[in-house]
Amino acid sequence: MYANLAARPQFNPTSGENANGVFQGLMANGAVAQSLASVESRDLLKGQKAVEIMHNGCVYRLQNTKLGKLILTK
Repeated sequence: MYANLAARPQFNPTSGENANGVFQGLMANGAVAQSLASVESRDLLKGQKAVEIMHNGCVYRLQNTKLGKLILTK
């Protein structure tokens, strides 16, 4: 009845993902889903603290915080 602590996913500080990230691309039938396009935040921000993004006629602001988190606001 006790959880096996050794089986818990481990956090990977270099990628920011845990071990469950490996399974996120799997579909219910075991087939691998298509991978999503990936863009580095530094490529979007280009050294700036914030950038505006136009989406469906609305302006969104992507902001990098002092702690390295990203905030997206409308």
